[in-house]
This record gives sequence, C-alpha cells and structure tokens, in this order.
Amino acid sequence: MGMSLGGVALPAFAQSDLPDPAKVLADISVPKYVRADYRELYKMGDAPLWDPAIDWIRTVDWEAVRKELAGTTVRFAIGAADQESAAEGLVPFELLSGIKVELVPIPDDSFYDKALAEFISGNASFDALQFFSPWLGDFAAPGFLAPLQEYADKWKLPLDDFYDTYRLNYGYFNGEMYGIPFDCDVQMVHLRKGYVEKVLGGPIDTWNSVPTYDELIRLSGELNKVEPGVSGVGLLGARGFWSTYTWEHVAAQAGMMLFDENWEPVFNGDAGQKGLEVILELSKNAIEGFAAAGWGENRAAWLGGQVATNISWQDSGTQAMRPDQSQIVGDFVTIYEPRIAGGRFAPPNIAGSTSCVAASSQNPEGAFLMLAFLTTSSIMAMNEANANGVAPGYRSVLTNPDLQKVSQPAEVWSKSLDYAWCAPRLPGMFEMEQAIGNELNRAFVGQVAGKEALDNAAAAVRKIMDRNGFYGSRPPVDYAAVAPGLYVGEGKALPF
Repeated sequence: MGMSLGGVALPAFAQSDLPDPAKVLADISVPKYVRADYRELYKMGDAPLWDPAIDWIRTVDWEAVRKELAGTTVRFAIGAADQESAAEGLVPFELLSGIKVELVPIPDDSFYDKALAEFISGNASFDALQFFSPWLGDFAAPGFLAPLQEYADKWKLPLDDFYDTYRLNYGYFNGEMYGIPFDCDVQMVHLRKGYVEKVLGGPIDTWNSVPTYDELIRLSGELNKVEPGVSGVGLLGARGFWSTYTWEHVAAQAGMMLFDENWEPVFNGDAGQKGLEVILELSKNAIEGFAAAGWGENRAAWLGGQVATNISWQDSGTQAMRPDQSQIVGDFVTIYEPRIAGGRFAPPNIAGSTSCVAASSQNPEGAFLMLAFLTTSSIMAMNEANANGVAPGYRSVLTNPDLQKVSQPAEVWSKSLDYAWCAPRLPGMFEMEQAIGNELNRAFVGQVAGKEALDNAAAAVRKIMDRNGFYGSRPPVDYAAVAPGLYVGEGKALPF
C-alpha cells in the first residue's frame, strides 16, 4: 500500500521536515480510523481496541528509523484494486519514517503469476508484497524472499503477541522467518439464533448446544424445515480449494493430517474419510447450489438470511453484525467447533495472507518497517472494527473487551486459536489444495464415491510432491521444522 498518487511520486522526506511522531500516532486512533456509523452503532469512544504498551508503532523508536532510513524508497506490490486505499493508508508511515513508498500495482487475478515471473527474472520491480499464505512455500523455497529475523530482533517486533498458529505458519518457512502475518483467518461455525433456539428449545450455549458434527447434521435437518427459503446449512463446495477448505475444516476434527513425517499423503485414511462422510451428510441439508459456492456465494446466502447454520470464516460473524452488510443483525451467534468422536478440538486456520520482503530488494529494512507498520496491532484491530475482512492475529487484540463488543466471534475465536490446525506452507501447496478440491467436488455432486475421490486426490498430491523434490535425499522442507505449527492443540486440555 503506497504513496504514488496519480502516477506522480512524492519527493523523499528530509528528516528535518518530518512531524513529531507522537502527533502522527495520536491520529492512528478509533475516532480517525473506524467508520463513523460503526462508532455510533456500538457507542465507541476513544478507547483503544489494542494494548498500547505492545502496539509496535507506539513502541518502536521512530527517530532511530528516521536517522537510518529517511529519504529512502520502498516499492510495494499491491493488488490493483487496492491501490487507492493503500496509498491513503500509508501516509502516516511515510510521516513517521521519512521513507517514501511507491506502489507497484499488479492485477488481482494474476498476482501469483506476475509476482512469480518477476521473482524468476531476478530483478523484481518491488521490495515488498502481501500475498495469500498458501503461496509462501512457492516463494520462499527458491530463495525469492528475504529472511526477516534480524530486522524483527533489531526493531523489537512483538512476535510473541501473535497466536502460534499464525506466527509459525504465516511467518516461518523451514525454520526461518520470512513473513509477518497479515490477514489471520480461521474457519468457524455460525448459527441463526431464532431458528436454532426454536429447535433446541432454549438459548444457545456456544460450547455445549452443538457439541458434535452428528448434532449439527441432525440440527441442520430440522432447520431445513423451519421456514420456506431457508436451508439448514451453508457450505462452500465449489471446485478447487473451496471444497478442500470445507473438507479440511471437518476432517481436522477427526484427526486428519495431510502428510506423514516422510511427506507421504495420508489424508485419504480413516480421518479424511470421516470428514468427507460428515460433509456428504450435511450436504443433504445444504442450500441449493452449494457445490458451486465459493466465498462470495456463501457470504451472500448467510448475510441474506438464506441459511440457518453456516460453515465459513470468522468474518461471517463480524460482518453479520453490520446493518449495511447484513440482514441478520442480532439473530446469530458463532460457536466453538463441534467435535467428532475419537477426534480432537482443532479449529481450522485456513487461507489468510502474509507480508514478505523480496530477496532482491534494494531496501529490505525499509520494506520490513513498512510491513510492520501495516500489520501492527492497532491498525489490525481497526480493520476488524471496520469489518473489512482483514483479520487480526494478535492475542492482545482478540482478547480486548472493547474489540469483542464490535466483533461477535472474537471471544470464541481467541480461545479457539490455541488449538488451531493448519496445512503446511509447502512448495506446491496451493496447487495440491486445488487438486484435492477438484476430486472432492466430484464426490459432492455424486460423480464418484468419497473413498475414490480421496484416493484420486492422494495420487495427484503425491505426483506434485514428487515433482517438487519431496521424495529425494534432501526434501525442500524438513518435516520437523513445520510440525509444531500443524496442530498447536496437541496435548492441551479442552477449553471447557
């Protein structure tokens, strides 16, 4: 997000021209950043939605930053659709640091291909970029990204405030820090209160009312009859990664892991099959067209009141609170992940995005500081308050009582993250999740049996892993380096 407006780059700042950092920071506040209608709706005052004592932009020494880097330039690759808002959002960073930011807009639908082509050229036109976290392995393994631990240590980035699942999976590759978590997603289960309480005969308990997926199957069947035009459950079942994410969400509760320690696919075993069986049962109660539904279709059905329960991301809860986005304000609740007998409590950290510096960057330290600014806890907290879908991954934010008042899922979300499941960020991971989803979708529409779909998917994944060198003497990723982030709930007592 940058500062090259109308194609005219602004001049670099001289250190003596820069304002008092305290004045700039005072304006990075709820009254200045959060939409006025949302502030009025929730009676928000000036209280921070974060902890000022560990909000990086308020603890870093901006005078030291200016002394070292004022007058330098950072080139930032950004999706073209976000160019204007990005430029506006980085004005305070330029004033604080004296670093000029130039945008390098890349069409959103070809970001991966364009970025990869520039990396391969060896002379990328950008210093920094934010991208879909499943691509991390594709960009880090060939050496396209700059290691960041040195800068994180020097400038005291509060990495410990990130939940482990985000820090490990969005920040590190093969044991080395390459990223700062940006959009920190998790998938959750959401219920319409009025309909569900009618069927249950009383108020919803977020842990106990729908304790298992068997209960969600039963409940969604009952809810399918509750009102014309309302279906029992919303599912994302479109081809490719949408189907994969829904299946990973449920199968993780059955104990599914994608690979064993030798990188052999094992997801077509009993746990993976159980997850698919649950989804096939839920699909009997699902909204029509679920097998073609991605995020946009699912979001519209949920916020439009067309489903009584929904399996989706956390922002289906935050956005459902906002009258300008939702027709179900006040009539929904986000619950803890239902369990599966013999499985585990494993809320799924799926998708998300990360912030990285190019190995070819001419100003890697400046790029790091810009990304640290964009991902700082105060700005991420206000993104959540604005319900714009860019989710914070900080413990100090999600546990903040004032933030929880404006983000209905936040309390459940915050307690769930200590048990999160996540797919490894491997070279080819996104391609593999696409291949898995294509096979799963065939099962969703009845073209193949579930076992056949998973076996086909495992064969396709093994070919991709083999092509990427995972079965040679020196695989590109050490399993032991990624294992701690795959399921952070191992050995922990349940939250209730």
